[in-house]
Amino acid sequence: MSGGESFIEIDSCQRAKSGQLISGDIFLTEQVKEEGRIVSVLSDGLGSGVKASVLATMTATMALKYTASSIDIRRSAEIIMDTLPICSVRKISYSTFTVVDVASTGQTRIIEHGNPPFLLIRPGGHLQVDKTEFRPERWQERVISYSSFDVQREDRIVFFSDGITQAGMGEYLTPLGWGQENVEKYVRELIEETPHISARALSRALVAKAEEVDGLTAKDDITCGVVYFRSPRQLLVMTGAPFSRLHDQDLARMAERTLGRKVICGGTTANIISRLLGREIQVDMHQPLDSKVPPWARMQGFELVTEGTLTLGEVARLLEEGFAPEDMKSNAAVKLANLLLDSDVVHFVVGTKINEAHQDPNIPVELELRRNIVKHIAQLLESKYMKRVVIQYI
Repeated sequence: MSGGESFIEIDSCQRAKSGQLISGDIFLTEQVKEEGRIVSVLSDGLGSGVKASVLATMTATMALKYTASSIDIRRSAEIIMDTLPICSVRKISYSTFTVVDVASTGQTRIIEHGNPPFLLIRPGGHLQVDKTEFRPERWQERVISYSSFDVQREDRIVFFSDGITQAGMGEYLTPLGWGQENVEKYVRELIEETPHISARALSRALVAKAEEVDGLTAKDDITCGVVYFRSPRQLLVMTGAPFSRLHDQDLARMAERTLGRKVICGGTTANIISRLLGREIQVDMHQPLDSKVPPWARMQGFELVTEGTLTLGEVARLLEEGFAPEDMKSNAAVKLANLLLDSDVVHFVVGTKINEAHQDPNIPVELELRRNIVKHIAQLLESKYMKRVVIQYI
């Protein structure tokens, strides 16, 4: 989503407590397109494992629904607390939540209960945010914090579960845990070193650091969400030959004149651009072979050159499964998926010439036509990763 010349990037990273198959933290995001808003919720369920995950999922789902529908936050907080089941051991129903509601104008509302305070980071300045506290009528022992403010370009909102602030608790150097101040210090130093670090990279770095403080074994569920306001990062993905050879020159002209990062998917597409722009396609012969996708190549002016349909199909699978790139061996699909996720506005230019090879009835059913795969990738990028996508056919 964009507001004027700015873009709102939202991403998160999560690690389950060591020994648990599922995290007790939940992070959900939803666009309210008609109002130009994005709502994100981080909830931490009591304990860990499946029971905690159920509590957190119920909380996050309700918080997302009520905030998106603009129900009064005091009423929604009370409904959430009334709805949660009571823990049979501790006789309490407990699940924390942080709700970040961002409008495309920059107006931001944040509601907090039980999680560590969020950080608002602005380059070169320390920001104090005024917060209003209130107690739900039926839950006087619980405090809800509410804040409202406007953000500007290069602002970041960083919010996280206590698995980060309490990392290393009981250790010699961190007897009381890593702590809020040290977390903020680490985030500020990281942004100073890499001023344009993405929300995706920042959330992963903070979670990795918390794991390190924990002795490389997560002693609690660890989750971090980041909202980053910035100029949009553009990516052009060109795939497929134009319907008519008369349009080959248009394709090459677009490849040469478009600003931002550019990718070519497809051997025929790459050959057209190579021939018309006089640029050589260079294949790295030292890259490891991969059984799923063909190797990648490079061309001057382009971030990446890959095969077409097989690679795009694998990218769709990775995006659908929510892959962790740091845990995967690099190949053409992983590289392309990384570029997509590190961009804000993705412009697909899709050639509509029929590739006769894909009409062979012996080709596996899952080898869909290129344009259908692109549509699927676009839908995933928009609904799951909050990107803006434009598809142009040629």
